Amino acid sequence: QVQLEESGGGLVQAGGSLRLSCAASDRTFSSYIMGWFRQAPGDERDFVAAISRNGGSTYYSSSVKGRFTISRDNAKNTMSLQMNSLIPEDTGVYYCAASRGTVSDASRRYDYWGQGTQVTVSS
Repeated sequence: QVQLEESGGGLVQAGGSLRLSCAASDRTFSSYIMGWFRQAPGDERDFVAAISRNGGSTYYSSSVKGRFTISRDNAKNTMSLQMNSLIPEDTGVYYCAASRGTVSDASRRYDYWGQGTQVTVSS
């Protein structure tokens, strides 16, 4: 069972940038599809981005495409989310997740989750 821990959240002004990181405990990290989701208060957990096992393919929600970049380093068992041009609507708790299956934007397809890190974008 892989354990995931997010870091890098915080408070930023609109137009600013943040970089989130996700550290995995499992040496089989490269065998997982990895994804980022976010959840605003009162909302469902929404897909943000996903990355294939070797990092060669990336997927984004339409709301973040062109502003966010997902990446992974299998040698270090880490994944990152570079977030640029942040807007207040990006505010929420960001979760990293691991899937043993195929790439998906559905949270139910992911098997392991971190505890989340808060991102707040002020206007």
